[in-house]
Amino acid sequence: MDLTELLLKQNDVHVIDRGISYEDYVHLDLSPENNDISEDLVSDSDAFSAYVETYIANGKAQVAYGGYNEKRQLYKRSDLFSDKDQERDIHIGLDIWSEAETPVLAALDAKVHSFNFNSGHGNYGPTIVLEHNIEGKTFYTLYGHLSVESIEDIEIGDVFKKGQEIGFLGDASVNGDYPPHLHFQIIDDIDDYFGDHPGVCSASDLDFYLKNCPDPNLLLQIKHTT
Repeated sequence: MDLTELLLKQNDVHVIDRGISYEDYVHLDLSPENNDISEDLVSDSDAFSAYVETYIANGKAQVAYGGYNEKRQLYKRSDLFSDKDQERDIHIGLDIWSEAETPVLAALDAKVHSFNFNSGHGNYGPTIVLEHNIEGKTFYTLYGHLSVESIEDIEIGDVFKKGQEIGFLGDASVNGDYPPHLHFQIIDDIDDYFGDHPGVCSASDLDFYLKNCPDPNLLLQIKHTT
């Protein structure tokens, strides 16, 4: 069974506070198609946070989500995503926007593969990678932009059950200077990455990453609402 089929077989999966129904999620588009997303806005984490909060409130929701396979100009604010040969600007995880300190949950039964504080402007900040083995298939989930406390008391090999709290969302002071949110990513082959994995890719590498990092919403099954 391939990973996509396995993900689609799962049900009732949540990665933040399961007390918030998916009916209270609203889709957020951060692509160039959204004219509200300016360079000035995304360069100011306070203003960006206020925008996200207002968007959620206007949508009569509690959480915003989206961003898989989404081209974004916001990565231009950080040198982390560009080099002389190619620009990385296509997001290959799912972002879930909520308040700082919102509980983050293990998507499925797992053990801790690795964790790290990925420092730097635009980076993940505190990050946990879980390893899953279901029906003989091993794959990984990455949880980025957490609080520092989320990685203070865990160890490699720690076991979590599906839905168990693994940490909390961090704020802009630790999460790479973003509004509070979870970067949730599914990874088939993690290679040699430790507490980290690219969450943004270039157009030239997109086919590889779409295959190696399938849409997290295959697992979460959040209905697209606006």
